[in-house]
Amino acid sequence: MARQRVEGATGGAYERLRQSVLDEIKARKLDTETEVAAITEVIRAEVDDYQHRAHAGMGGRALADPEDMVGRLQRSVVDWGVFTELLEAKEVEEIFGAGSDVWYVDRAGRLINVEEPTTEEELRQLINRLLLTSGRAVDTRNPMVQAQILGGRARLGVVIPPVADHLSFAIRKYTFRHETLDELVAMDSLTRPAAELLAAATASRTGILVSGPPGAGKTSLVNALLRSVPAGHRVLGCEVTRELSAPLSHGDYYQTRERTGDATDTEITLRDLVKTCLGMRPDLIVVGEVRGAEAYELTRAGNAGCGFLCTIHSNGAREALQALTHTSLQAGENVAAATVRSIFAQTIDLVVHLDREDPQLSDRGAPVRRQVMEIAAVPPLQGADDDYTIEPLFVREELGAPMRWTKAQPPAGLGRRLDRALPKGRSVAQLMHGFGSRAS
Repeated sequence: MARQRVEGATGGAYERLRQSVLDEIKARKLDTETEVAAITEVIRAEVDDYQHRAHAGMGGRALADPEDMVGRLQRSVVDWGVFTELLEAKEVEEIFGAGSDVWYVDRAGRLINVEEPTTEEELRQLINRLLLTSGRAVDTRNPMVQAQILGGRARLGVVIPPVADHLSFAIRKYTFRHETLDELVAMDSLTRPAAELLAAATASRTGILVSGPPGAGKTSLVNALLRSVPAGHRVLGCEVTRELSAPLSHGDYYQTRERTGDATDTEITLRDLVKTCLGMRPDLIVVGEVRGAEAYELTRAGNAGCGFLCTIHSNGAREALQALTHTSLQAGENVAAATVRSIFAQTIDLVVHLDREDPQLSDRGAPVRRQVMEIAAVPPLQGADDDYTIEPLFVREELGAPMRWTKAQPPAGLGRRLDRALPKGRSVAQLMHGFGSRAS
């Protein structure tokens, strides 16, 4: 069902009343969290005054349901307006908006229109309230903002004119924040031997590249891998907007900072963070999502003697390596592509590729399937001008199909490191041969 738009006399009345309520709250310096009763009195007084003026022919059409207007205004001012129920509903994963229209995506991946009426002005005010806790605001000086909101429970990205034609935003809720490899195995995202292999990799200062399309479960997998890192390892995470949630026994998470209109502010890029981390004796550097020049700094990670774990958007394991190379070249360091490929072929040991089901093709009402499709080793290049090759270790022919072992073994050097990281008495060869082609 298409959502109702706020148009005509009723829509105009709502926006005028909302603005007058906000003005009165500001004038009386009322706190929306601690002085709810006083704010309710303000709302009722404004609605009563509007009704009185409308009946007296002094402007506007009388409201058919004044109590409904009171409730809508209170939800907008005290709660989160049209977002209130969406932010609390467990089945809602993402919320989108364009102008005065709002949609959400449920766990089955369906895009659903929100019927509750609102206005673009109200949505923009609500978004700036959500941004308050991050110390950011969206305005003409900063028309594009990304931030973690609601105490780390969600991520908000918003764009306004002149960059966009109208208000455009996306709120991504962190609906599954305690991922472990055991839970991902139980969900059939990957298999037990594959999970053991990846856990050993994170413990052995290995270079791991996690790839896949948006929404495939890359961040969930990285969070699960971080929970398997040995407590004594120093882990440093770098992100544009904080999404990683795994607690670190030894380490920290860092976020970039955008340049604002304040001349004293300094922009801090993802590349700046990675460069800084390399000088802080990490055992593992994590980059939440590689997007550009920061990828070049990862070429130094191998020489720094630390492992790294990063995500990138791609359609396959080999394509992920190519995408990482292309983003590295954006740094403009006048380094040949062949040199970058050679370095990454030496420092990236494993590529883990994930995919997700098309929501339109999934069973109605069922959660969208997100699975690891391939875990591949990266052998060194044979020649200076060669392109990447990969050695698939575990593969899934299609979403929903069982994951199987390809009978291949990791390269000798990686295999020795993984053997040292596995529990005493276990080896990669035993792990794989013990499960055979079932790998389950």
